[in-house]
Amino acid sequence: MRAWLINDFSGLGALHLAEVPDPVPGPGEVLLRVHFAALNPADRYLAEKLYPLRPPLPHILGRDGLGTVVKLGSNVDGIKLGDVRMILRGETGGSRAGTFAEYVIVAVNDLAAPPEGWTEEQASGAVLVYLTAHQALTMWGNLPPGSVVLVTGASGGVGIASVQLALAMGHRVISLSRRPEKRQALEQMGCLLALDPANPAWRTQVKTQARLRVNLAIDNVGGTLLPEVIDTLADNGVVSLVGRLAGTVPDFNTATLFFRRLRLGGVAVGATTRDESIKAWEQVLALLQQAGFKPIVDSVFPFDRLPQAFEHLAQGPMGKVLLAATPPRG
Repeated sequence: MRAWLINDFSGLGALHLAEVPDPVPGPGEVLLRVHFAALNPADRYLAEKLYPLRPPLPHILGRDGLGTVVKLGSNVDGIKLGDVRMILRGETGGSRAGTFAEYVIVAVNDLAAPPEGWTEEQASGAVLVYLTAHQALTMWGNLPPGSVVLVTGASGGVGIASVQLALAMGHRVISLSRRPEKRQALEQMGCLLALDPANPAWRTQVKTQARLRVNLAIDNVGGTLLPEVIDTLADNGVVSLVGRLAGTVPDFNTATLFFRRLRLGGVAVGATTRDESIKAWEQVLALLQQAGFKPIVDSVFPFDRLPQAFEHLAQGPMGKVLLAATPPRG
């Protein structure tokens, strides 16, 4: 089969397309012929040795995906050849080979049927971002409806998922995005405000123009933006830290947390159990159905253009970027 490999952890520049043997499923596993795989910032972090996992090399990246079951290992129940399944959770793309390949092996317990009414493209890249957003919204306990939720990097995969779920939960959402067309789309989605984080006045717009203080911030960006996000928090406000697209936070003053009793916490979807993931996914689907939201796909790249797909991801798409591995047959 064809697969995108990295032979070291020097970054995405090490990606190269190669022919490798078709994998063989073991007990409790199935072989999926991948239709679509989704790109995530976690792929880049792992390739740059910024992720806690160190899989054996060469390694195939790719955490999300959907495909057809084409081979069953032993002791597999509840699934048959020809079933279409998406990856719900597990070690795919982390400690074991991922979905940037024509075939991938997945434990049968880590698969789920795509939601009714979704396209294969929508389902292939939804799970990781929505489970991440759900954890970011719920990790501090129940947030009362009507709370103010700020989402940075709001046009990305986790950003859109966070906006949609927060709106479905009845919260007032403020989103940050640099491009005017994306801010317009976010306001049309239901955001109370969609602001440009490059505008020095954005915090003033939140605190004085809108007369709001943020109860929960979901930060996908980090860098110099995080202290500005903290400045908008209400007393007892919290920040769910998801990503660091802008790099490390320089000269962070912890005293900014003291008097308003602010808290920061990291989101770690990989630390959840299978039962916790299933329960969270059921809650996600119920919220999306209730609000009438579905995943947003920005673009689909041909299989031989994965480096270009990552370049597009780095530019800040509106929704998910996908890789088309093998089209479904029949």
